[in-house]
Amino acid sequence: MRSDRVKAGVQRAPHRSLLKALGMTDWEIEAPMVGVVNSANEVIPGHIHLDRICSAVKAGVRAGGGTPLEVPAIGVCDGIAMGHGGMRYSLASRELIADSIESLAEAHGFDALVMIPNCDKVVPGMLMAAARVNIPTMFISGGPMLAGRHPEQGAVSLSTMFEAVGSVNAGTMSEAELKMLEDTACPTCGSCSGMFTANSMNCLTEVLGLGLPGNGTIPAVMADRDRLAKEAGRQVMELIRRDLKPRDILSKETFANALAVDMALGCSTNSVLHLPAIAHEAEIPMDLDLINEVSSRTPNLCHLSPAGNHHIEDLHAAGGVPAVMAELAKRNLLHLEVLTVSGRTMGEQIAQAVNRNHEVIRPIDHPWSATGGIAVLKGSLAPDGAVVKRSAVDEAMLKHEGPARVFESEEEANEAISAGIIQKGDVIVIRYEGPQGGPGMREMLSPTSAVVGMGLDKDVALITDGRFSGATRGAAIGHVSPEASQGGAIGLVRDGDRIAIDILAGKLDLLISPEEQQRRKEEWKPREPKVAKGYLGRYARMVDSANTGAVLKQR
Repeated sequence: MRSDRVKAGVQRAPHRSLLKALGMTDWEIEAPMVGVVNSANEVIPGHIHLDRICSAVKAGVRAGGGTPLEVPAIGVCDGIAMGHGGMRYSLASRELIADSIESLAEAHGFDALVMIPNCDKVVPGMLMAAARVNIPTMFISGGPMLAGRHPEQGAVSLSTMFEAVGSVNAGTMSEAELKMLEDTACPTCGSCSGMFTANSMNCLTEVLGLGLPGNGTIPAVMADRDRLAKEAGRQVMELIRRDLKPRDILSKETFANALAVDMALGCSTNSVLHLPAIAHEAEIPMDLDLINEVSSRTPNLCHLSPAGNHHIEDLHAAGGVPAVMAELAKRNLLHLEVLTVSGRTMGEQIAQAVNRNHEVIRPIDHPWSATGGIAVLKGSLAPDGAVVKRSAVDEAMLKHEGPARVFESEEEANEAISAGIIQKGDVIVIRYEGPQGGPGMREMLSPTSAVVGMGLDKDVALITDGRFSGATRGAAIGHVSPEASQGGAIGLVRDGDRIAIDILAGKLDLLISPEEQQRRKEEWKPREPKVAKGYLGRYARMVDSANTGAVLKQR
């Protein structure tokens, strides 16, 4: 066993004495040692209940003949960190999570891992660690929150809250109505209830073959979630016996499947940041061109919140991720021969899946659109690419041209939007918010929600080298690369410049002459970093561009 290096033989008697200080018996020490990575904490609604999930996992590991050893992982709540300096730490925490799991797994010689994530950067951070450490690994998420139930608006979620703030600022909603929403929008523990980043990544974990069916959709409060956690704990012992590791499962074909389901579900644009980062750890090439290639042939089958009125609980009742995959399989859009942690191929795993609700999961012959929910745009404003959640853009904004309104930070843009400075037709440009320039590539849910709440989402676009929450809707184009701090074209835009957006054609252009753009580039000077010290200072010096997945540079 891998753990023998810390527990077997005469030379390891001191190590065994320390394990016995934990209360472990000889037979527990002799069994395979499984690190159970628990990201529970008391600040994230999606993680407040993870001790319960962890207990179920440990019961499963013991039932399978292993010894579970619980270890921690940090997490940042994107909703609570949103709209202020705390959001700089969200994406950056992904690397800390991956690094800390590597450290714990290697230092203690675990034979296997069970990952218990739930929210935005925790899931991809753990997936990156799984690919890097490459020992038998299972994933079991904490599950989604139930949608809130409002007496007038029906099903509501966190995205409703952010948009409601814009409505109050616009004078179309009272503060009393806002308070009623505040009290009902997030009714249970779990990851926020729409197809936001956390649920996107938990669903895609199923498709990557590292989580059992239901990992992404069984609500946090259901007993089914506890039963799945026990099965995950027991199944990791089978992975040890078979020596089946993440890199045996992750392949070029697996990532193509993940992109296809991403497009069908209409996942968060953050998935386009995280999938390349996970592929990078698995040493599998993946670039933005592949995303458009998959999107061009994959229909969008789901309009889940924020694109529509359905939530993850509705997707689960309709058949979950397997039902979506079964629809795609009807047109041979998936590689069904790939392996999964269940011990079956993906084809075998989804063979019995049934689409139980054709409103929640459109049949393959009656999609919302013939192409996927995410699009990559390129052009003179984004030579290396930009990303938009096409399925959440109003049809009127799929093609748009307007004058730029340029802001050097999210805060500046929020003030202008709230003050009513933004007019119909404008293109809001928020720059110096990229991975390096932010630093940390903050999410821009506050300004996009304000635009929607003020009724401007059919008339105003927003472009940034930062990123967007999965709860964002409207013509919100993020991940513009190269970013402003690297001398990218977004740093050269001036107020009043015309910007042309054509989402259907995949184009994003700054309408100035090449000569003028070159002149501005020669005049451009690098800015002092917004944060130069501490972890964020190191992160800013080491992080790569968004089009690479914002991974840390190797040298």
